[in-house]
Amino acid sequence: MTQQDKTTTIGELKERVQAFVRARDWEQFHAPKNLSMALAAEAAELMEHFLWVDPAASAERAREPKRRKDIEDELADIVIYAMEFSNMTGIDLTAAITAKMEANALKYPVEKAKGRAEKYNEL
Repeated sequence: MTQQDKTTTIGELKERVQAFVRARDWEQFHAPKNLSMALAAEAAELMEHFLWVDPAASAERAREPKRRKDIEDELADIVIYAMEFSNMTGIDLTAAITAKMEANALKYPVEKAKGRAEKYNEL
């Protein structure tokens, strides 16, 4: 984890996103429908970098200096849209992530899920 990731809070990032959006008067366009579609589009753009390569090659691509900036930009777009979705819907992102991680821990107990890729109902 980088130093910035250790010291910057989700709240600070959400505030930056909100300030950016408000300065441009873009909230009028940020209905949940539009933001969810933007998230899907950005996720597809991230996936495009890894299309048609095997898992090992995808890991190598993620480290390639010539692709790294583009991959970082797509990931940032995804997180920014997720934070804006959170802002516009009033979802407490930290609470939502915490609750989901707790639910996942119950669905995927270490003793059953460690080293396995099956869905929780197949463990």
